[in-house]
Amino acid sequence: MTSAETSHAVAPGTLADRIVAGHFGVSGGQLSIGGIPADALVTAHGSPLFVYDGDMIEARFDVLQAAVGRFAKVYYSIKANPNPAVAALLVARGAGLEIASGAEFKLAVAAGALPAEIIFAGPGKGEDELDLAIGAGISEIHLESFEEIALVAAIAARHGCVADVAIRINPGAEAQGGAMRMGGRPAAFGFDEETLGDVIAAVAAQASLRLSGVHLFAGTQILDAEVVLRQWTHGLRLAAEVTRLSGRALDRIDLGGGLGIPYHDGDATIDLARLAAGAVALDRSRRADPLLASAEVLIEPGRYLVGPCGVYLMRVRAVKQSRGQRFVIADGGMHHHLAASGNLGQVIKRDYPIVAASRMGETERASATLCGPLCTPLDTLGRQTTLPLLAAGDIVGVMQSGAYGLSASPVGFLSHPMPAEVLVRGGAHRCIRSRGNFDEPLVNQPWRR
Repeated sequence: MTSAETSHAVAPGTLADRIVAGHFGVSGGQLSIGGIPADALVTAHGSPLFVYDGDMIEARFDVLQAAVGRFAKVYYSIKANPNPAVAALLVARGAGLEIASGAEFKLAVAAGALPAEIIFAGPGKGEDELDLAIGAGISEIHLESFEEIALVAAIAARHGCVADVAIRINPGAEAQGGAMRMGGRPAAFGFDEETLGDVIAAVAAQASLRLSGVHLFAGTQILDAEVVLRQWTHGLRLAAEVTRLSGRALDRIDLGGGLGIPYHDGDATIDLARLAAGAVALDRSRRADPLLASAEVLIEPGRYLVGPCGVYLMRVRAVKQSRGQRFVIADGGMHHHLAASGNLGQVIKRDYPIVAASRMGETERASATLCGPLCTPLDTLGRQTTLPLLAAGDIVGVMQSGAYGLSASPVGFLSHPMPAEVLVRGGAHRCIRSRGNFDEPLVNQPWRR
């Protein structure tokens, strides 16, 4: 924050307050993103829009890479935010990229990543996607079924190459934790830990495959450093077992992502100092183990790197009372930000941190329900929020919106305009995805009159 900025004075101690005070700022009653007022961004790029602070993205990568130090290289899971301009910041910082589709491979290359710095995971990869990646010389394919072993082998043979592959392992229950568990139970992801011998034999039987790594991803949105360290420890143990069973040293050990960020009041912030101390101990242990000493360890966070760096800005269109309840109706909603509406797998719908971006200095607040423009009660972004007495034209911001926002939302629902995406960096802002109408590809079709 500059000397002219102060942390917002509304609702001291809330998560929104801490986020703004720690990473953003307030200037002239406006939320400031990278030093630029919210109203200036909305005026320049339209509403609604996603704004990403590129300086913060770079800083978060640097801090995390420093924390894991010699233990692991940080890859960016591009699914969190696939805009190439966002990924390009991380690639330029030295991050590799983790993808889960052929389109993400193209996005990764557009972001400047070399194929040798890209890894490909996902339980149901298509033949065309694999052909594209293998033909381009991707670093590693993560195998998740016996059918995929055969398919990748056939494609590699067709290209006249030997493909580097990793075994994705569905770990035992002792490695679990996080808001969404992705292992330790029947799952579409990877091979069950107890079947490793059969999987290794199946890979070894294919002359066009080379077993180069293992991949463990036990859960996501983890806020407890001890859970992460327990998973990393288990992953190293499994990598040693694969090395012993296969009789060959591994090149890579992918310990997955899963590092979480706080979304709701009461959520913890992961203890990076504890994670750093644990990484030092694990690195010392790995380097002392002859089965693991030559392997490169990597982690693949997504939301941790970009989630806190984004804000979803909307203009208020109307404010109304219905049976004693105040409704603030904005021009943005669940069609752009499904996760913030609580409809992206949440059992209990809880609000993301919300701020009145154009009226940050006001202390008079009251309970309000923040809704979008869609004709469904699901289009609700704030259920237990308090806001100033807003009016049409005011700007509202949803914080923690840099990950799983636009690309994870039903943007075609009711055919409302697509929002712009804007990158703020070094005190300047530029559009990195233009605002447009959902039906634009249909214009000039022969059937139109």
